[in-house]
Amino acid sequence: MARKTKPPKVTTPKAVVRTETPVPSREERRAARQLQKRYAPRLGWGGRFSGRVPVEDTGTVYTGPSHQAGGVYPFLLGSGLPPRGVPVGRDVLTGELVCVDPSGWTGKLTTNPGVWVMSQPGAGKSALVKRICLVYSAYGHMVCVPGDVKGEYSELVGELGGSVVRIGDGIGRINPLDSGPLKGRVGTLPVERRQALLDVLNGRRLETLVALLSTKNGLGRAPDEVERSALDTAVHVASAAQESGSDPVIADVVRVLRAAPEELRSKLGAEGERYRDLTRSVIAGLDNLIGGPLKGLFDGQTTTPLDINAPAVSVDISALRARGNDVVSAGMIATWAYTYSSIDSARSIGLMHSKLVLPMDEMWRALRSGPGLVDAMDAISRLNRTTDDVTIYVTHSLLDVEALPTEMDRAKARGLMDRCDTWVLGASTEEELRRVTGKRMLTEQEIMLISSWSSATSTGLDIEPTRSDDESQPVEDEGARHPGRGKYLIKLGTRPGIAAALELTATEKRLYRTDANRRRATTTGVGTR
Repeated sequence: MARKTKPPKVTTPKAVVRTETPVPSREERRAARQLQKRYAPRLGWGGRFSGRVPVEDTGTVYTGPSHQAGGVYPFLLGSGLPPRGVPVGRDVLTGELVCVDPSGWTGKLTTNPGVWVMSQPGAGKSALVKRICLVYSAYGHMVCVPGDVKGEYSELVGELGGSVVRIGDGIGRINPLDSGPLKGRVGTLPVERRQALLDVLNGRRLETLVALLSTKNGLGRAPDEVERSALDTAVHVASAAQESGSDPVIADVVRVLRAAPEELRSKLGAEGERYRDLTRSVIAGLDNLIGGPLKGLFDGQTTTPLDINAPAVSVDISALRARGNDVVSAGMIATWAYTYSSIDSARSIGLMHSKLVLPMDEMWRALRSGPGLVDAMDAISRLNRTTDDVTIYVTHSLLDVEALPTEMDRAKARGLMDRCDTWVLGASTEEELRRVTGKRMLTEQEIMLISSWSSATSTGLDIEPTRSDDESQPVEDEGARHPGRGKYLIKLGTRPGIAAALELTATEKRLYRTDANRRRATTTGVGTR
């Protein structure tokens, strides 16, 4: 049987495809060498003195408290602020939310709730202060604006359901000797408490008259010891002569001084011509307060009393700006005294228990209006510190303090700054910041950062200008805004500063306008956005 054999396998040769690796060009090889020089391999560069290691180090972990770790590596940024209180904006370096809470920080991060706000005009000081007022109002604080020079808080107070008292020509007057909520209630108190409250009230009345007489429209100087003694006695006599439920006015004090009762003459130890010589100047100063440029402001009873039960109150004295800075300064002193006296009186008889937010804007006007006003302002604004009231002092420069007439006044004004443990610094020049370092330590980086906000880097003419109906008014260019608007450095004591950028909501943009032309355009329907 023949053996079967398999036919031979026929294989078809496959096509071989060869791929050649492209040769890098000279430029590509040069770029690769440059990249190798820029980034080291995992174990370091090879070669002599190149730092190559045979084994990768796993590192060592050390633990410790933050105040000790800071000695190993001095951190350049602050640790951040607690996210409680009033949201300001985002940290310009880290993007973290930044909040301020002067009331909540007291006893923890700060020693007092005072706030000192300083920056160039147009950098957004008022916007930050108004946000603090708005948010604290939601927390239950009472917003109290004792002297609104520009009338910029009236709309905000109205939106909060508050009360706005307006002072000016034909609008209303204020009695610097007004007893506020004590009117008609003193007679219902026990004899001992009644007399104690009357003594405190008459003491505030005396301080108010002394402050007003120190202005240029009064005496132009602080009353001396004899004149203060005469005023004190005259205020007590005029108050005692009033019927229950009524208050004396400045004209009543003038009549007492001119009548020269036995009590007053024995107090001064003078008779006849000698008495007239001692009281002539103070009588002339009081006459100036109820006549001349101040006529119609302090020469009668208060037209609209302050509503201490409202969630917010404001005394609008913007109508006085047409009379000049001296009249505005006198109006600020009178309204501050009236407001603080009303609040203290209400608290003393249990009519008010809420905390306050007190924005003291344009304070440089009062500081520069006459000698001795710093002491008077400190006396009439010294509220009970146990109530944790937030007082916000707003100014443009430390030179406002140094421009005071006497060294004693300058020292007392520096004391006002020292009692503010929270400082908020906006756009300022480097020269100004060098002066700040005498009160608050600033690093060179902080000085460079703040001073950069005060330098314009562009013309900012990319927004359509807003025109007013009044052709005599200049055209305001909303695009030409301050380069540092809305940027602040928050300093708490000696802690590193936190730089934050404020962004306004649509409602805040409507409420926080401070320019008169812009407000006028809004009310007339022109230029609204």
